[in-house]
Amino acid sequence: MSIKTILAVGVVALVAIGGFFVLMDHGDSGTSVDTEGAFVRGMVPHHESAIEMARIAEKKAEHPEIRTLAGNIVAAQTEEIMMLNSIHQRLYGEPVGSMDHGSMGLNDEMMGMSMDPMTLKDAKPFDREFIDMMVAHHQGAIRMAQIQVADGEDGQTTSLAERIIVDQTSEINQMNEWRTKWYGSPSPAGGIPDADETMGQIDHGSDSGDMHGMEH
Repeated sequence: MSIKTILAVGVVALVAIGGFFVLMDHGDSGTSVDTEGAFVRGMVPHHESAIEMARIAEKKAEHPEIRTLAGNIVAAQTEEIMMLNSIHQRLYGEPVGSMDHGSMGLNDEMMGMSMDPMTLKDAKPFDREFIDMMVAHHQGAIRMAQIQVADGEDGQTTSLAERIIVDQTSEINQMNEWRTKWYGSPSPAGGIPDADETMGQIDHGSDSGDMHGMEH
């Protein structure tokens, strides 16, 4: 084998090895970025759904406490949608919804997205139904945020997820207190999702948790 042939083979080998490590590095970063992307892309329509329910409650709630909570949800989650859009633009250079980041491994029920907010319009007693739907919806947001806190790497996104957990945990506890006081028992949806249980139920191989199902 000539020296030129040996050198050529060596160059090809080096290029191949270099490409291999580039692909490995891209795959590693892609794993963390996909977590942020799936969280942001999923949480925007999730918040939009909560705002839709809250706007109905602002008009139809029987208790002033529910009307106040509904107004707080609209204000807080509208602000958070703006933050989520800003995060997505910073991380990907594209608006939310323009890219497919894959699944967080949660189905619609676990994300609290299996109900139709419009059914609230005819609900009786309204406040009880609102609490039951919003508790389940908040549980879904907390589960999504728990995944971001556990697997995400972007500081701003994780900080927002931690804020969502704190705020919506407080609201679930408050709603269950009201429901017990007004209707005799807490919501059948339950209380605060356990983070370890959430992580143990993730199914990244299932299409049932695909974010396409969250676009309403």
